[in-house]
Amino acid sequence: MSSSSSSSSSSSEEKWPFDVFINFRGEDVRSGFVADLHRCLSRGGINAYIDSEDLRRGDEISPALMKAIEESRIAVLVFSEDYASSRWCLDELVKVMECRRLKGQRVLPVFYKVEPGEIRGLRRRYGDTLARHEENLGQDPERVDKWRQALIGAANLSGWHYIDAQSQ
Repeated sequence: MSSSSSSSSSSSEEKWPFDVFINFRGEDVRSGFVADLHRCLSRGGINAYIDSEDLRRGDEISPALMKAIEESRIAVLVFSEDYASSRWCLDELVKVMECRRLKGQRVLPVFYKVEPGEIRGLRRRYGDTLARHEENLGQDPERVDKWRQALIGAANLSGWHYIDAQSQ
């Protein structure tokens, strides 16, 4: 990026089109937790990207969504009970963890009504769901392995454990 300014800002500063990218499974948390989070961030002047409900669903996430992940300074991962059932969420997660590794993107997990250890250890619903993905994607075990590694890596990061509104 070129800059015509001679300010004292460091060369490591980068312009980010989005402050925050929110990764979540829409059916679980879109109309409640994520809507509230997005509203609060917006009120605070934070430009947060969430996918639109009317985005076409499919096996591949769109280049625009991948670009939004790359162009976000921070990624918030909202892990919910059925998060791992969404291939789309898992592909986004892999991209987020790649951006963390390659670009230093900050990643903040939110464990929404799910135990962090369940994700870290790929137990219960998370383990069962990945096993089903493995059966369904038998010809693409590498993709499932990337999901597995990304889930474990993200679940090992410091984050927030949301149990219910009374626990806040």
